[in-house]
Amino acid sequence: MDIKNFTVSELEELSQKIRDRILEVVSTNGGHLSSTLGATEIIVAMHKVFDATKDPFIFDVSHQSYAHKLLSDRWEAFSTLRQFNGLSGYTKPSESSCDYFVAGHSSTSISLGVGAAKAIALKNEQESRIPVVVIGDGAMSAGMAYEAMNELGDRKYPMIIILNDNEMSIAKPIGAISRMLSSAMASPFYQRFKRKTEQFVDNFGEGAHYLAKRFEESFKLITPGILFEEMGIEYIGPIDGHDLKSLIETFEIAKGMGKPVLVHIQTIKGKGYEIAEGKHEKWHGVSPFDLKSGTANSKSVLKSATQIYADALMLQADKNPNIVGVTAAMPSGTGLSALMEKYPNRFWDVAIAEQHAVTSMGSLAKEGFKPFCTIYSTFLQRGFDQVIHDVCLMDLPVVFALDRAGIVGEDGETHQGVFDISFLRLIPNMTLCAPRDELSFHQIIEFASTYDHPCAIRYPRGSFIDIELPESIPYETGKSQLLISNNSNKLFIGYGNGVGRAAQTMALMEDKPSLLDLRFVKPLDTQILCEMAHNHKQWYVFSDSSRMGGVGSALLEWLSEEKITDVSVVSFEYDDEFIKHGNTTLVEDSLGLLPEQLAARVIAG
Repeated sequence: MDIKNFTVSELEELSQKIRDRILEVVSTNGGHLSSTLGATEIIVAMHKVFDATKDPFIFDVSHQSYAHKLLSDRWEAFSTLRQFNGLSGYTKPSESSCDYFVAGHSSTSISLGVGAAKAIALKNEQESRIPVVVIGDGAMSAGMAYEAMNELGDRKYPMIIILNDNEMSIAKPIGAISRMLSSAMASPFYQRFKRKTEQFVDNFGEGAHYLAKRFEESFKLITPGILFEEMGIEYIGPIDGHDLKSLIETFEIAKGMGKPVLVHIQTIKGKGYEIAEGKHEKWHGVSPFDLKSGTANSKSVLKSATQIYADALMLQADKNPNIVGVTAAMPSGTGLSALMEKYPNRFWDVAIAEQHAVTSMGSLAKEGFKPFCTIYSTFLQRGFDQVIHDVCLMDLPVVFALDRAGIVGEDGETHQGVFDISFLRLIPNMTLCAPRDELSFHQIIEFASTYDHPCAIRYPRGSFIDIELPESIPYETGKSQLLISNNSNKLFIGYGNGVGRAAQTMALMEDKPSLLDLRFVKPLDTQILCEMAHNHKQWYVFSDSSRMGGVGSALLEWLSEEKITDVSVVSFEYDDEFIKHGNTTLVEDSLGLLPEQLAARVIAG
């Protein structure tokens, strides 16, 4: 949509239409809401001033980019948001050339912008292109953002960083003065005056430089931009993020400055939908809801694995004062909110800083505490080196509780929790285990609370597969549980939520295999595996994880080491590809992993 010739009033009307469209679709499909509503005017102003077909538009996390999708020829297709084979909830270049990069993890945008700025400079395209980065204040809590700004301030590549601040607030008196000064500093007059002053003081030596610098520092003390200025990045702000006229004027000025500029913009989360306006965490990402009342359309009657984890950890924390915990900006998503409220000195949210979360828990473990590091499977990828270097190398007893393991559905490729077994299994001193239901989860947390080595526990988004099986027995290191023993050549081996999937598949077959709950993929229960290899020659592996380096791979490695050659292994883990977004059942159907599909494959041999 070309909005270059729109008036401000026309853009304001367009902004309202965009909000209405976002609310219409998200209330039906689910998705991110409060942040994307708040960023609407920012994105409209970006499309007015910059050219998304040439200028790299880089959205951090990109969950706030819905207005951008609507303005880049996806208005009708937007009804398919987050649906299988529909639009992604994040930016995706395969959808549109206006999407510069895939983004689903936080705090990568400024680094991407610096890289784009370098490429633009190398191609001598500075006159016609400039990177435009949108980053939220939450994403500014990660160190990677400052690593990028450190280089940008040194190299001075032309680039616009839009800081969408929907959390911080400035007291009214200071805010009024700050807005006045920001308008002054953003004006062409001030920028010309600054350049002339710099040229003028050059003729008067170090003393004049010192006085001019002190005057400028004093001038800026009542604005929040000192940090960025000290890093060598021009600061403008704060600007009202819902005032299109001010946004457009500011972006035009920043665009013409020919240097790195950070524009600090303040917005209201959920702007335009009164029920969601403000700091309501539940409106960050939502399931389908009634637009009039704001209530969710449906809710699972089964307890989620996250809630079971929170209950089990609370039980252990009540008994053991040495149990501590951390999460990285996901207190409610990981179930730690209640623990943080009850034990604020023992459970912490360190913001979007997975590396720091992991390493800090290493120190606590060394001091005799029992840390539970609770992070989504996909986000622990960001702390991989720290798991190796700061926990496992010293064999420190940190527990990694990996929520959202397996397919997570509508969030798609960037959020699927499929790689944790593969990248953790290769680390010395690491133990990997998984529960299959509520009782086993309580048992595994009790086991982990006294385990004296690094340990990772994976569990799914939503509830465990609900199917009746023999009761779980207490956990012992590296011990499996044989749930069903049948006189069959086939053995189903389930790991975590895969046990339920194996049982569902078995229920569709006349020839009933035996069923083993593996429980530990590292170390393996070699004693029971030897018994199984003697009695069952066809093994089928069920695990919500990548096949490469996964559970089947671990079993094949063991069979090879033991020189057992008469056992075949078929793994129903995920192929070596990124898994698209959409309803989990539809995604599994496309992968051939529904129970009826698996039963047919087993029967066919």
